[in-house]
Amino acid sequence: MLDDKSFMRYSRQLLLEEIGPEGQQKLSDARILIVGLGGLGSPAALYLAAAGAGTLLLADDDDLHISNLQRQILYRSSDTGISKAKLAAEALRALNPSITLHAISDRIPLSAGDELPARPTLVLDCSDNLATRHRLNAWCFSHNLPLITASAIGFHGQLLVLTPPWQHGCYQCLWPDSREPERNCRNSGIAGPVTGVMGSLQALEAIKWICSGRNTAAGQLILFDGLALRWRKLKLTPERNCPICGARHAN
Repeated sequence: MLDDKSFMRYSRQLLLEEIGPEGQQKLSDARILIVGLGGLGSPAALYLAAAGAGTLLLADDDDLHISNLQRQILYRSSDTGISKAKLAAEALRALNPSITLHAISDRIPLSAGDELPARPTLVLDCSDNLATRHRLNAWCFSHNLPLITASAIGFHGQLLVLTPPWQHGCYQCLWPDSREPERNCRNSGIAGPVTGVMGSLQALEAIKWICSGRNTAAGQLILFDGLALRWRKLKLTPERNCPICGARHAN
C-alpha cells in the first residue's frame, strides 16, 4: 500500500497506464542486482532508485579514479580513491531514502553459495569486461533470472534483454569467444553520453519487465550508432551447441 508521500514522489509515473499503483508496488517489491557502477551502472542505478525499485544490490570492486568522472555521473571529484559501491549507495540513499541499498565492494560471489545480501529478481549487467558478462549470463541462466546486459565503446552501444525460458538463446550464443576484444574504452575511448543512453535503456527495460512480467525487446540485439543517431535491431538465434543453454534447443 502506497502512503501519501509515495504517491507524491511517484505521481508522474503512477499516471502511466503501464505502471499505475500495481506496477509501483511491483517496483517496490523488486530486488535488482546491478553489476558494475561505471558509465552504464551510474544512470541505470539513478533511474531505478528514483523510480522506487525497492532493493538495489550495488556491486563493484573498484575505487573511483579521476578518469571515470567523464562519464560516471554518480560521483564527484572529491570522491576519488573511495569504493564505487559505497559511494553509489550514499548518493542513491540521498536521492531516495525509502529504498533498501546494499553495497558490495568485493568481487561478486557468483558461486554455489550465492552469498548475496538478498536474492535478486532481476540482474543488470553493467560490467566492462567479457569474463564478467559470461559469468553473469551462466549464473542468471542457472537461477532462471532475467538479464539485461549492455556495453558501449566510442560512439556505439548495444543492449540485449534475456529472459526465461531463453527461447532466443543467451549471451554465450551471441558471443561464444571468451577472449577480450582488442578494442575497449581504455584504448579506444568512449563518449560519455553514449553510456548514459545505454544505461538509461537498461533501467527502462528493467522497469517495463518488473511492471508487466514481459519485455518486447527480449531476444533482440539493439545497436546504437551515436554518430549517425541510428538504431538497428537484430534477432538473437539460439545456438544448439551452446554450453550454457544448448540443451534447451537441442530438439
